[in-house]
This record gives sequence, C-alpha cells and structure tokens, in this order.
Amino acid sequence: MGTATFLLISLVLLGIYVYFRRRLNYFKSLGVPYVTSGLFGSLSGVIFGTKYKSYLLRELYNYHTEAKYIGVYNFTQPIILLRDLDLIKNLAVKHFENFPSHVPFVDDTVDPMFGVNLFNMSGDRWKETRALLTPNFTGNRMKGSFELMVKCGENLVNYLEELPDEEREKIPTKNFFGRLATDLIATSAFGLQVDSLKNPKNEFFRHGRDALSSFTPTKQACARTFPRLMKLDYFSNIVKSTVANRDEQGITRADMIQLLMNARSKEWKHIDMNFDFMAAQAITFFFGGFDTTSMQMCILAHELALNPEVQLRLQEEIDEVMEKTNGSPTYEAINDMAYLDAVFDESLRCRSQVSSIDRVCSKEFELPPALPGAKPFTLKPGMVVWIPVQPIHEDPKYFTDPEKFDPDRYYEKRVNGDVPSNFGFGIGPRICIGRRFAKLEIKILFFYILSKFDFVPNADTNLPVQFDKSQFNQNYSLSVKWRKKNQ
Repeated sequence: MGTATFLLISLVLLGIYVYFRRRLNYFKSLGVPYVTSGLFGSLSGVIFGTKYKSYLLRELYNYHTEAKYIGVYNFTQPIILLRDLDLIKNLAVKHFENFPSHVPFVDDTVDPMFGVNLFNMSGDRWKETRALLTPNFTGNRMKGSFELMVKCGENLVNYLEELPDEEREKIPTKNFFGRLATDLIATSAFGLQVDSLKNPKNEFFRHGRDALSSFTPTKQACARTFPRLMKLDYFSNIVKSTVANRDEQGITRADMIQLLMNARSKEWKHIDMNFDFMAAQAITFFFGGFDTTSMQMCILAHELALNPEVQLRLQEEIDEVMEKTNGSPTYEAINDMAYLDAVFDESLRCRSQVSSIDRVCSKEFELPPALPGAKPFTLKPGMVVWIPVQPIHEDPKYFTDPEKFDPDRYYEKRVNGDVPSNFGFGIGPRICIGRRFAKLEIKILFFYILSKFDFVPNADTNLPVQFDKSQFNQNYSLSVKWRKKNQ
C-alpha cells in the first residue's frame, strides 16, 4: 500500500471517528443526563435481536430515576426520552402545535397506499384527514354499530356452545379473536358480511392474515421498499368494486366506504380524494383494528384466567345487566358497566401493545432542567422525543404494586387520552381515532363470552408472559382454556 493511499484511508477513518464521537457526545456537551452508547446507539440490543424493545426501554427509563428526561441515541440520532408525566402532558397536549407528528414509517412517494395512513401523515393533511374520518367513530355511529357487535357476540357464544369440550381446551386464541375482529371490520369498513367462525378460510380473513405476515421484523423493512409484498391488491379491489357498484345502483350504507364516497362532493385543500386515498383509509382501518384488537382480547382473556377473583366479579356485573335487560343488553347498559370498563383499562395498562410513543418537534421548545441545578434544554425542529409507555405503566411511583392486575385502579374513574396515567391508546390530539370502536367491540364480545364461559389456564398458559418474536409489534404469546360457566 502506498503512502498516499495509507494517509487517505487514515484521514477517512479519522473523519468517521470524529463524526461519530461528536454525535454520540451531543448530550454530554449540553449537560443532559444520557445513556452511554456505542456505534449503534442505545437500541443496539433491539437491532441485533437480543432484547425486546420494552425491556430495553425499561432499562433506559430507570437509568436516571430522578431525571425528568434523559438523552438516548437511535444510531447517532439524539432522542429525548421523557420520564415526567407533567412534562409529557405539556408536550403532547398543551403544546401539541410544537409536537404535532409521529416519525413517518414510510415515504408516500415509495408507498402511496401506506403513505396516506393517518398515523403517517403530518401537518394540514393530517388535520383534514382526521376531521374527515372522525364522524365514523362518533357516539351516534357507535350506536349504529352496536347491533352488529351484539349479533357477533351472540353468534360467538352459540358457536362455542356447539364445540365439544375437548376442542375448547386449547383454542388458538389469537387466530380465534382475529376472526371475530375480521367480521366486524369487514362490515363496518367494507360493507361485507363475513362469518369467519364458520368459514375460517374465507378470502377476507385469509388475505388479511397474509398481509399482516409482512409485518415481521425482516419483512416489514422489505415491504417499505417493495409495497406489493404487502398483498393489498385484494382489499383495493374490494373498495374499487364496492364504490363502482354503489355509484351505479345508488346504494348507501353506514360504513367507512360510504363516508369516503360522500366526501367526494366536498372541496379539500390538502388531500386528494381519489380512489387510492379512499382505499388506503379503509385498509388502514383494517390493519389498525385487526391485529391490535385481537391481541388486546388475548391479553384480557389471559389476565382473567390468571385472576379468577376479577373474572368472578366481572361475571356478577354481567349477570346483573343480563337480568335487568332480560338478556338483551342495550348500548347504554354496556357503557354503564363500571367494572367492565375498569377491567378493560387495566388490561391496557398492564400489557401495553405499544412500547413507546414518539413525537417530532416542529418548533423550538425549551424543556425545564432535567435535574435540579442543571440547565434547560432546547429542542430543535426535527428532534424526536419518546414517551416510554410500558415503563411508565410499570412505575411504582404512579401505580402501587404495578405487576398486579388490579382493575380497582380504574373503577368508576374514567380514563381518557388527556390524563397521562394510561397510554394504551396514546395521548393528546393524536390519540387513536378508533379507540371507541375497539373498546366497545371488546366489551361486547367479552360480555357475551363471560355470560356463558370461564377462562382458565391450560398447559400452554405461560407465566411470566412471553413476547411473540415473530411479530413486529409488541405481541404476546398467550393461551387459555375456555370452560362452560359453573361447570
């Protein structure tokens, strides 16, 4: 190797070293408490698959227990990890205009379908799309969906009662609840009548399951570059044929596709009301409700199986409502069930499916000192903050005996997105738009299940709970036995 070549390589390596050293000393130079990090940042354990993100976030969260926030790194990108609840509420709610967006997970020039996903949008386009979709999740619309959900609950119980006892010993819970969620989403978003319990191999469920398989850690990265791997043509064709058929025959229905069709007659400043946009919103509703809803039902069944005293108390409340309504519960009766509400909220707290929530700074914002005697820190536009959801849900500072499944934490206390004590659906104006639909759906289905059945542990019920490594989201590997009530 010649001297000139050697010097050139040395200079390049020195430049790389200086760059990374400067980037990874960012917080040190500003006096912000931070977690020491190597070349791959604070998330190296997640990157190399040696740690689950929620476990790693717990370690980061507990690194400086007195700090309001700490500095961490995503590779060389500096991130502020918030620890103080008042500060979190200040950023996500009071000063939302300074932190209005998530970190986008896909470039809409690469993937026009997921690029117009509400979660992925920012700015005026997000505001306009949110306003467009909100009527689909109002109280009146939930009342309209109530009868469909009740019918699904009744069909579910009838199906379970017809199963032999040995088949209820080990029902594949995630798949089973996924079929229930599929039926409700097919009706509410796509205007389809699907019975995935009696016909588990129907096209709608099968294509949805196949598309979701693209969200493994490896496939998800490929899907961002090659969107067709997501196998979304089936759903796009449903939307296209439905719109064409309704236009031709003058058919109207109270579902999401109809909401989008009606919006074509209005003028929009920041969104293009074309077919791709309409299909994207319907597909987003499917992806947002299929996996997360079915997973939350698995979590709830698991916790009830392990906490029979909670399950019994809930069943007593259900029996009372059944008696008062002569076996035909009303929308108001379900929503007035304080203990059912508390059980649901506690399931969101103890087993969150979201390990963290991010926000991107759009305007300069001064944070108070992280520690007494330290200096304030100014967030610059483009910087990212993380809200560590599961670590906060497990912090004994906020929740006594946090490992215990205790619905009394929420009994007769309404929890909403602006009260930072449970981040199951997010917080502030970007709280999950479909939360009311998901919560009502789960409450109704469990109302009917527990009116006739108990959840009890089986041979595959694991404790402690294990994460499902094959999934990109924070999913759990759970299994329970379904037993006829009072058996």
